[in-house]
Amino acid sequence: MSMIYYFSFIIVCGVWVFSSNRKHLLVTLLSLEFIVLGLFIIMYYYLCQFNYELSVVVFFLVFSVCEGSLGLSILVSMIRSYGNDYFQSYSMLQC
Repeated sequence: MSMIYYFSFIIVCGVWVFSSNRKHLLVTLLSLEFIVLGLFIIMYYYLCQFNYELSVVVFFLVFSVCEGSLGLSILVSMIRSYGNDYFQSYSMLQC
């Protein structure tokens, strides 16, 4: 049971970094991936503990990889159009 508390602490740290540091897009994307990794480990540990099917974990990994690739594509398009990943350097209201 202490492992779940450890990985819950990892998720809380990821949420804290996500909510406190909003200067760079890359840092927010990394904190989101950190949260997803903690959720994956908790879900895997829980499903292995009670001998459930692990197909849910595969679906979770597929969606988290899609989320990561979408975030990276947004990061690349912002760097190409604005030159950096600072949130203060451009307005989100512009098309």
